[in-house]
Amino acid sequence: MSSNDRLDSRLLGMIGVILLGGLLGILNSTMAAVATGTLATAFDTSLSTIGWTSTGFLLAVTATIPFTTWAVDRYGGKRLWLVGLVLFLAGSLAAGLAWNVGSLIAFRVLQGFGAGLLDPLVLILLARAAGPHRAGRVMGLMGVVLSLGPVLGPIAGGAVLDSLSWRWMFLLSVPVGAVAFLLALRMIPADSPAGSPQGRLDVLGLALLGPGFAAVVLALSQAAEQGAFSAWQALLPLGAGVVLMIGYGLRAGRVRAPLIDLRLFVNRGFTASVTIMGLGGMAVYASLFVLPLYYQQAHGHGVLAAGLLMAPVGLGGAIAMPLAGRLSDRIGARGLAVGGAVVAGLSALSFTQIGAGTSEVWPVVAALTVGLGMGCFSAPTMGSLYRTLPPSIVAQGSSVLYMLNQLGAALGVAVVTLILQTSGDVITGMHGVYWFAVAMIVIVLAAIPLLPGKPQAQAVPEELARTS
Repeated sequence: MSSNDRLDSRLLGMIGVILLGGLLGILNSTMAAVATGTLATAFDTSLSTIGWTSTGFLLAVTATIPFTTWAVDRYGGKRLWLVGLVLFLAGSLAAGLAWNVGSLIAFRVLQGFGAGLLDPLVLILLARAAGPHRAGRVMGLMGVVLSLGPVLGPIAGGAVLDSLSWRWMFLLSVPVGAVAFLLALRMIPADSPAGSPQGRLDVLGLALLGPGFAAVVLALSQAAEQGAFSAWQALLPLGAGVVLMIGYGLRAGRVRAPLIDLRLFVNRGFTASVTIMGLGGMAVYASLFVLPLYYQQAHGHGVLAAGLLMAPVGLGGAIAMPLAGRLSDRIGARGLAVGGAVVAGLSALSFTQIGAGTSEVWPVVAALTVGLGMGCFSAPTMGSLYRTLPPSIVAQGSSVLYMLNQLGAALGVAVVTLILQTSGDVITGMHGVYWFAVAMIVIVLAAIPLLPGKPQAQAVPEELARTS
């Protein structure tokens, strides 16, 4: 392996610092999700009202991502990263000191604005630092955070709630974030603002795309809460979101430098990559959503024990992604992705045969192999995506990937919730959820042949590269 392919110590240090900052948002959002009942009791309010502490955070993240696409080149990646950390830490400290439910929701929104800067910047900064020849292994390392974050969050949240006040779920982010800030000052190289390739901020495009996408995510969240896609609480934001997104699409075709160039989707490798990651996210969140319910209702475990038993999903991904990502830099993504999708699909299929009396060993093993399979197709897919993008449109590609992942997660939770609410019991519901997961993985298998071939084969339309 040549010296150009190795990850030197300085790059590894930068990767570690970036992943530490990226982990903050994932952990905080998933920790807060398990505290809904505790927070409702503490503020003497309804579960639907307290649910806005999570929904407000999610919507703020989603609405901020398109701005990050433009701002990273306008102000520089390091500067924007530090601003994102400051916003997130300010929101964390304020949320930990919140005096009523309204202030908590407002401060969670502030956290979301910070996370909306940090989350896509994780992808952008790592992709730029790695370059196309090391994209797979760097995305594999990032996959450790993506795999473990959603699993460790509920475990950490349960541990905090068992022994400390709910306020510490937010306050603990402050010292960790302060360390991440100081390390970022030292480890992330300064990059002079180059001026955004899009020129001046497309304010109208931002006003259409950010709120439009957030409205669609809100519609899916409301569908999950109401237990029906036909509820007016879901249809109203869905209609508004679709109108705004159509408006953005029409505008993007007319302006010279749109916020996100829809011609990205002309490249079939890019389209296949973001589709696979979105569908994979739906399948993962299906497992993360239904497994705790299975362990709690079918086996009588508490929140913390159910979280620990769910951990093999994330552990499998954390093991597989660095290895698969590294290997994909040498042999390409397709073979690894096919193997991973087959393993994940068969493992998901095995869950349809598990019942209330099944020994817990079998769902734990199946969860581990689901994670291993997902990791084997996720990291190579992400690496192949960044091998198809010239440096000038890495920020746009990263934002599209992250937004579609958000959409996939929200849609997955909404569908899973509907399946569970229309099932007679948790076992029937779990079987239905995993049939849904199997269907998503079958579509992933169908899309894998569209991924780029070996790393040397990179194909981005020249016109898109020039105009971006």
